[in-house]
Amino acid sequence: MEPLFFVFLAGGLFLGWALGANDSANVFGTAVGTRMLRFKTAAILCSVGILLGAVISGAGPAETLGKLAAIDSLREASIASASAGLTVFLMTRKGLPVSTSQAIVGALIGWNLSNNIQTDLTVTTKILSTWILCPILAGAIAAALLPLTGLAIKTARLRLLQQDAFTRWALVIAGFLGAYSLGANNIANVMGPFAHSIDLDTVSLGGLISLSPLQQLFLIGSVAVAIGVFTYSRQVMMTVGKDLFELSPVAGWVVVMAHSIVLFIFTSKALSQWIAGVGLPAIPLVPVSSSQAVIGAVIGIGLIRGRHGIRWRVLGGIGLGWLMTPVASGVVCFAALALMKPL
Repeated sequence: MEPLFFVFLAGGLFLGWALGANDSANVFGTAVGTRMLRFKTAAILCSVGILLGAVISGAGPAETLGKLAAIDSLREASIASASAGLTVFLMTRKGLPVSTSQAIVGALIGWNLSNNIQTDLTVTTKILSTWILCPILAGAIAAALLPLTGLAIKTARLRLLQQDAFTRWALVIAGFLGAYSLGANNIANVMGPFAHSIDLDTVSLGGLISLSPLQQLFLIGSVAVAIGVFTYSRQVMMTVGKDLFELSPVAGWVVVMAHSIVLFIFTSKALSQWIAGVGLPAIPLVPVSSSQAVIGAVIGIGLIRGRHGIRWRVLGGIGLGWLMTPVASGVVCFAALALMKPL
């Protein structure tokens, strides 16, 4: 790959960094917020899980995102990604766990408007419906899982130190699975816009593993995500794991598991095909919001424990960020393209 290749990918790499700083931090936010895991350890586990999920299972959501806008210009794909990344970065500076999924969708719609291309309403509706379904589903799963987990712990009759060690390892495993699911689902946000504008050859690694052009893009993007996790994610971790609602370590595990299950549901081709095979509506394979899944799970736990424990002002700020993100990203992308086209 020539150095100029990475220059053209700069927008996507910036968005990947922003995702690492914001969305991907959510999978270990509860573990760090409850002081069950050190930030550095969480960042390492999160980065490895994202990389594996992106390369192995990232194709499904990318296909749906490609139907929203097929950008055939490398420069314009970079502008769209950079617009989404800038929006997420500005929200991250405020400590708000916003959605890169919403940011990139807003940017792609902005690109469509700039090029006088009609946005596919069927695909858009499918994506928007998951923005509503994702937090509700995560909240329901968390609300059901918390009492079951408490019952299992009580039945096991673990001593205090045993329970502490068990919870710590449970958070590590759940966080890694969550990072894998996040990489598989959200890497489409980072490199999906470039899928129609970059032509790479399949690479073989030692004759045992081969990487398709799309997998190579996902691998590069996941490295940018990992850098974002290490350099700028601590503040968002604390917002999710501590500021919104005080979570116990066990509740933190429930939040991460609910998040992981929801992201898996919207990522797995096999699950979607099986559901369609039994006559039910197929699950849309779209990049959903990690932040929305985590916040939905936290609210689900808060509601069954008593609504007075939820910090509604913090929740209101997060909700405002969710509404502003796609609009701001679309406006930035449209304006940037308008300024660049005469050049």
